[in-house]
Amino acid sequence: MSQIKVLIIDDEAPARQIIRTYLSDQQDITILGECENGFEGLKAIQELQPDLIFLDIQMPKIDGFELVDVLDQKPEIIFATAYDQYAIKAFEMNAVDYLLKPYSKDRLLQAVDKAKGRMKTAKKEDPIKNLQNHLDDNNQQLERVVTRLGSKITVVPVDKIWYIEAQDDYVMVYSDQGNHLKEKTMKYFEQHLPQGFIRIHRSYIVNISQIISTELYSKDTHLVTLRCGAKLKSSADGYKRLREQFK
Repeated sequence: MSQIKVLIIDDEAPARQIIRTYLSDQQDITILGECENGFEGLKAIQELQPDLIFLDIQMPKIDGFELVDVLDQKPEIIFATAYDQYAIKAFEMNAVDYLLKPYSKDRLLQAVDKAKGRMKTAKKEDPIKNLQNHLDDNNQQLERVVTRLGSKITVVPVDKIWYIEAQDDYVMVYSDQGNHLKEKTMKYFEQHLPQGFIRIHRSYIVNISQIISTELYSKDTHLVTLRCGAKLKSSADGYKRLREQFK
């Protein structure tokens, strides 16, 4: 096998050094670099295109799972963390392996061997797409939305969102932090946003705390005005859901 390009993403320098030390005698491994947070990690993945990533889960700014959600490259991923509560989620997401800190050199090399085996498979599945599909399928409630434009990541707390608009295979998230495109479906946000968000139309989900007025627009349509000045059409079913919310 040709050289395997590895990137290490962990906010703790000692943890990064342990991986470097454990891999130092592996002749088919090339360590491309280290990153101490997800923002640096995304940029490095885009520029260096690693084959394999060692990824911490609990990191400042954005966590490992949120980084996975905005990736469009296709490396294999080995999660490494001090928190065992994420193990089941990591395996469900089809990660190569999950290393619970502190781990031995033998345990790390076992994970690397599993990664090598997957890389040898001629028709291997897209690991990032599998991870992202799991994130979509679980029912965990969103606390923030992480978006990416090029190498720039923006973290938008859910309570700062004004409304969400359908944009073909994407959605546009409008908030006091600007407008950000996200490669998710409206159905995804319906399922994962907390109470207080209502789908008023096939094209709009609104934060009801942002609504200042509603008025009849046509026979089966109302116009919903938000604090930001946006005026959004509400279908008959959407308006019914709004009325039930305000009872």
